[in-house]
Amino acid sequence: MVQNRAMGTGNTSAGTAERENIFLFVPNLIGYSRIVLALASLYYMPLHPRTCSLLYSVSCLLDGLDGFAARAYEQSTRFGAVLDMVTDRCTTACLLVFLASAFPRWSIVFQGLISLDLASHYMHMYATLTMGGSGQSHKKVDESRSWILKQYYSNNKVLFTFCALNELFFIALYLLSFSSPTLSPSLLQPAPSTLQPGSPAAPKPSMLFTSPWSAGAMEMARANKMDSTVPWILAAVSFPVMAGKQFINLVQLVKASKWLAEGDLEQRRKLGLPRPLPVKKAL
Repeated sequence: MVQNRAMGTGNTSAGTAERENIFLFVPNLIGYSRIVLALASLYYMPLHPRTCSLLYSVSCLLDGLDGFAARAYEQSTRFGAVLDMVTDRCTTACLLVFLASAFPRWSIVFQGLISLDLASHYMHMYATLTMGGSGQSHKKVDESRSWILKQYYSNNKVLFTFCALNELFFIALYLLSFSSPTLSPSLLQPAPSTLQPGSPAAPKPSMLFTSPWSAGAMEMARANKMDSTVPWILAAVSFPVMAGKQFINLVQLVKASKWLAEGDLEQRRKLGLPRPLPVKKAL
């Protein structure tokens, strides 16, 4: 009887496990909502800085909530971890693409930041999976391998602070593209109030630009939409952390590359490579 009950309990547990839908776990649902908010922010990004910033910020803040939900409901999954990382990389890359178009003189910097962010996280994830095993989390870093990465990934508060202020700096730059002639000296000033729109001295935008979505038309639409004081403060406060985050990305890239190289050397040693050169017999 006891054995039958035990078997019945085991079958029930197995049935429950089979009915679980990983895609509907609470942290993953939060991850989907982040994607929806990010897409909405991209829609408003060209011309509506306040709406875009609000949606983008909420999407970023939910990044901390999904991890909390995963621990609280015991729903930590590899799919959720990858979904979280991919969402982070894509949203940041999309914002940096906009900044590259808004500040064309600095586009190479933003392109470099996108490349560093994607490359470092991909290399780190790949090195963890191949060298540490498929079951090891990319956030589990041995201190002997990198003290900096250990401190960065092991403390959730540190990780959230770096990621949040990194995004805050780019959001501040985004807002400055709508307000600061210092960064965008070609921002067109509004026409003097004494001139009638459409006059030769103050032509309508449709007379200046054949396409409303051209670079010039978009820049004119963005010009002087908001005060630049708050964005400058946010940029100044978050810049040191953003710079630190890029340094961590660089360290992550270098350490992952060395870890993979160590694995390659070990594999070649097991295969007996490089093979010794044949000794030539003396004539």
